Amino acid sequence: MTVSIPPDNTGAPHAPVSASAAGPAYGETVRTPDTVPRDVRLRARHVDVFYGDKQALFDVSLDIPEKAVTSLIGPSGCGKTTFLRCVNRMNDTIEDCRVTGEITLDGQNIYDPSLDVVELRSRVGMVFQKPNPFPKSVYENVAYGPRIHGLARSRAELEDIVVASLRRAGLWEEVKDRLREPGTGLSGGQQQRLCIARAIAVSPEVILMDEPCSALDPIATAVIEELIDELRLLYTIIIVTHSMQQAARVSQRTAFFHLGRLVEEGPTEVILRHPQAKKTQDYITGRIG
Repeated sequence: MTVSIPPDNTGAPHAPVSASAAGPAYGETVRTPDTVPRDVRLRARHVDVFYGDKQALFDVSLDIPEKAVTSLIGPSGCGKTTFLRCVNRMNDTIEDCRVTGEITLDGQNIYDPSLDVVELRSRVGMVFQKPNPFPKSVYENVAYGPRIHGLARSRAELEDIVVASLRRAGLWEEVKDRLREPGTGLSGGQQQRLCIARAIAVSPEVILMDEPCSALDPIATAVIEELIDELRLLYTIIIVTHSMQQAARVSQRTAFFHLGRLVEEGPTEVILRHPQAKKTQDYITGRIG
């Protein structure tokens, strides 16, 4: 049969997709016709992840476009966070974890033995599910990264970076008179924005967000989502979310994972409204999850 796909949110039309009644073969990723986004910043090719004898990711290949938000969705335990942690090599800290395949950032293999992992993590920032400010002042939370990476030549430059980062995170007006107070004394939503300010203070190319709103109330969630929409103009963002509504609100592309496999990926509007893979359809309609 032939399935017509509507325009994506850039307005570009897509060609029809041919799909058999049986759907794709097991393990085959369904991709919409624009399978290779323009201006790809990060590429994963045939990535497998093992924790000891247990395989957590199977042959994942995915392109992440520059200055856009890519959502990773799927049931709990499907491999979303495992993939996210591969992108800044946080899985290196897990004993018996082994990653095969290739992930490149600006064409450079991030698993090359000669690559400085500390430098990589300055280029690929991460915001976690639960806000985790350092037990330091608001100022020191943001100043810490630029200071250890030598990004400021003077105290004045460091202060400029801190102020600019807090402004970019939409937090400056709320904390400008509290810079010497503990970051842990802020509200949950403010703490998460402080963590975002801390991440962007070192001028990363990519920001990873692992369910950044799951511990927040609806008002704080709306503020973070608005911030994500602003940040995508400057950064490449990958967000793990359990909320398809959130994926629809903040992302331009979506990748659906199930049982460690990348089942389907493409423009968010297409994935959420007209999925091609049966597993994606079942997840979005609530038959699996």
